[in-house]
Amino acid sequence: MSQRDTELKSTTTKLAGEFLGTLFLVVSVVGSGIMAERLADGNDAIALLGNTLATGVVLTVLITVIRSLSGAHFNPAVSVAFWLRKELAHSLVAPYVIVQITGGVCGTWLAHLMFDMEILQISTNSRLTVGTFIAEIVATFGLVATILGTLRVNPPWVGATVGLYISGAYWFTASTSFANPAVTIARCLSESFSGISPTDVAPFMLAQLIGALIAVACFSLLQRSETHISKVG
Repeated sequence: MSQRDTELKSTTTKLAGEFLGTLFLVVSVVGSGIMAERLADGNDAIALLGNTLATGVVLTVLITVIRSLSGAHFNPAVSVAFWLRKELAHSLVAPYVIVQITGGVCGTWLAHLMFDMEILQISTNSRLTVGTFIAEIVATFGLVATILGTLRVNPPWVGATVGLYISGAYWFTASTSFANPAVTIARCLSESFSGISPTDVAPFMLAQLIGALIAVACFSLLQRSETHISKVG
């Protein structure tokens, strides 16, 4: 096998990992939202708890299993963060984002199929307020910070820490922590508990990008300070 063939195979594997990972992430978000809504009998707190547990657990598994294949981003904001840190090749950024969005949309449709719902839907669930915009900045900052911080001190634990963080952020953020542009787009295609109105998608994505950029900037400053201190010491 030539070097070009090897590189192509490696890229294909990475993109497949990102597609499948994002697909199953969205299946868990939307599917558990549908199940929770059906079983909670109108109790939103119980529905959110069910949605939280399923998403956090599945995300932990997906990152643990797929990380060695693609890095297990499943999130355009995370991919952009790694690109800015020069830890993701420039040539992979656009393909990663495309397969993440595609995987997310397919995940929504698959969830609808499983629950005998119409495949093509548009959400009417309006979520945008000043508070939820700020919440998405906070949620995405925390997610990227969790990833970068865990990779620095204990890489094998990144799946567990991200799953735990997202589970907590579902409850302490006003937006229930979407923190992912691909998932946000996918969720606007589901008229269910986890849905979001299409008009709210762009502002949510902007907030997510802002949060990711702040996290990258903060970690860059911290690493420079740490390097300076170690040299002085």
